[in-house]
Amino acid sequence: MAESLRIGTRGSGLALAQTGWVAERLRALGHAVSIETISTRGDERGDAPLHTLGGDGVFIRELERALRDGRIDLAVHSLKDLPTAASPGLEIGCVPVRACPFDAFVGRAGETLASLPAGAIVGTSSIRRVVQVRAIRPDLDVRPIRGNVDTRLRKLDAGEYRCLVLAAAGLERLGLGRRITGLLEPPGFWPAVGQGALALQIRAADAVVKAAVAPLDDGASRAAVEAERACLADLSAGCLAPVGTWGRMNDDGRLVLAARVLEERDGDVGHVTAEGEVSMGQSGPPAGADLAATLGRRVAASLLKAGAGPMLERMRQPFA
Repeated sequence: MAESLRIGTRGSGLALAQTGWVAERLRALGHAVSIETISTRGDERGDAPLHTLGGDGVFIRELERALRDGRIDLAVHSLKDLPTAASPGLEIGCVPVRACPFDAFVGRAGETLASLPAGAIVGTSSIRRVVQVRAIRPDLDVRPIRGNVDTRLRKLDAGEYRCLVLAAAGLERLGLGRRITGLLEPPGFWPAVGQGALALQIRAADAVVKAAVAPLDDGASRAAVEAERACLADLSAGCLAPVGTWGRMNDDGRLVLAARVLEERDGDVGHVTAEGEVSMGQSGPPAGADLAATLGRRVAASLLKAGAGPMLERMRQPFA
């Protein structure tokens, strides 16, 4: 029998579905697996907008504490919830194959963001999504919405909102892909850093668990999200900032990263965009990780040269 693994997760339906997906694959590798549900600060604050909860990491800190205390062996996170700053004693042991990285428009059949009537109520609490919706349709009424995916869909079905903007990956992992009316993709709409990817976080010194999760690691997905996270880190922007990225590996072995920084001022939305690429060849870790991070830093430098720094500083002020 292979190593017995205790997996920590949040208790939302999506978190449990994601963790169940990981657990199935670890069991297929011969590991005994148990799952421990841990409540986080983000879960306890109900419908409060994310940007009011006290910075990055509100969905992960309690899981990290359980890892350090030895109560669990690994934690499954939505990678976009992980701050870019390293957590002492912990590391990302594995990034499984990434699901769809884009946001989804969830509304009435046949409707799109562009075709909504003026004044229609759009539900989303992400600053990045709010700013982008307003950039496309400043005449819409964008209102915050929190709660798990099922709760949000019930509010939509009850008529409280005309449509929602949600992560496509979350809907698909919950078996709710049929609710997606359309995908919102670059260059018109940019996803969050790491969106659609999972992170299996482990203790850095735990070689046994690192070896256990290694077969689930997907090199292309890991390179893409490492480039995205390096870009975000060099912008000194947190995971809640209005920054969108899209990293992807082309068939010819090139890692391509594009990123956009957004800003809303006095009802107008501005942005700067940059793109870069690097040939990955047959680079494996750690060379592949270094190349991906270098690409992320290069794209961040281009964004800062184009004026992203002042934009991000202004957007750090309380969001209206």
